[in-house]
Amino acid sequence: MDRISGLSDELLVKILRFLPTKEVVSTSVLSKRWEFLWLWVPKLKFLINHFQPDLPVRDFITKNLPLLKPHVIESFHFQCFDKSFQPEDVKRWVGTTISRCVRELIINYCDLSSFPGKPVELLPSSLYTCTSLITLKLTGNSIIVDVPRTVCLPSLKTLVLSGVSYSSEDSLRLLLSYCPVLEDLTIHRDRHDNVITLVIIVPSLLRLSLPIDGAYSCDGYVIVTPSLKYFQVLGHYREDFSYLITHMPKVEEADLSVEQGIERLFESITSVKRLSLFVYLDIEDESMYHNGIYFNQLEHLKLHIYRDNWSKLLVRLLEDSPKLRVLKLVVDDDPDFYEEYEHASWKYNDESSVPKCLLDSLEIFEFAGYTRRPEERDFVSYILKHACHLKSSSISHLSCYVRE
Repeated sequence: MDRISGLSDELLVKILRFLPTKEVVSTSVLSKRWEFLWLWVPKLKFLINHFQPDLPVRDFITKNLPLLKPHVIESFHFQCFDKSFQPEDVKRWVGTTISRCVRELIINYCDLSSFPGKPVELLPSSLYTCTSLITLKLTGNSIIVDVPRTVCLPSLKTLVLSGVSYSSEDSLRLLLSYCPVLEDLTIHRDRHDNVITLVIIVPSLLRLSLPIDGAYSCDGYVIVTPSLKYFQVLGHYREDFSYLITHMPKVEEADLSVEQGIERLFESITSVKRLSLFVYLDIEDESMYHNGIYFNQLEHLKLHIYRDNWSKLLVRLLEDSPKLRVLKLVVDDDPDFYEEYEHASWKYNDESSVPKCLLDSLEIFEFAGYTRRPEERDFVSYILKHACHLKSSSISHLSCYVRE
């Protein structure tokens, strides 16, 4: 301890920044030198994981948060899974961090004792005009996003909204409209979030993760993100569900999980280089995407198989991806996902029109969860026969779900 105490205050504070707040505060009892050193640490994290009121923690935050020495609070993270902490307490703490130029604000406030939780006024209006805020993450069924007419978040680059509710249909659209440098947006919706049409028009956005899900209280989506480079979407929709996604000419990577409407998603991501595709529908001719959609930049394709008759879609993708270098297949090992079809065995009979990628570019082929079904055997035989530049291949019985 004497050797550590010999370090400068500045270096000690840098070390303390990597410790949990509880341990940082506990250093105050070490000596007079350490008594107030923790007040210079610009990062606070309070994770309350039990269901009993913790009055000492509440009183500690209320008393000491205004006493922090740094002019800028780098991060304030508060998590509570019940309402033992009153909304007005959290609201006051958030307001204090905003007055201290907070850069990262993470609030997870969820009432697990009731479902659906009743949203409360947890966020001060000053949050929506915080010029210093770079990262905002709000999680919990007890949080309501009530965006005032005066809103401007000029520095916000990362926004995560998970399970929150909105005070009005227009709140989310208004919030996004005044985030001029937003780059990373994640939305996990709640079935009672009060949004009918989800509108995401963000010219600066680079990463977008969200469900396109007609099971929620939503009639459709409008997505206009011309600068997007990464797109992740989970899709389960009703037949009458509609969505509009404009072309994303800069998308390089996409993770798509769809039950239907695959054509409209494909139309928007033709520039993709890495594609991970979860398909939960039985591929028939009418569910294939139309001619004219090409993936001229696609180099890495990972297909997760959950239904028979998948090879029709895969061969079509091979035909439309002339630069493909890596092909990975993952079979779900749950037999309940499969049905027995007499036509499940697949044959690619037109030997005169082998996909260009097999002749020119495919170098890696992996098949995880191989089950010896006729469709799988036929496809593997076809790949091994026609892939002229194959450098490595692997076929295993163990399915792997790790995303790369």
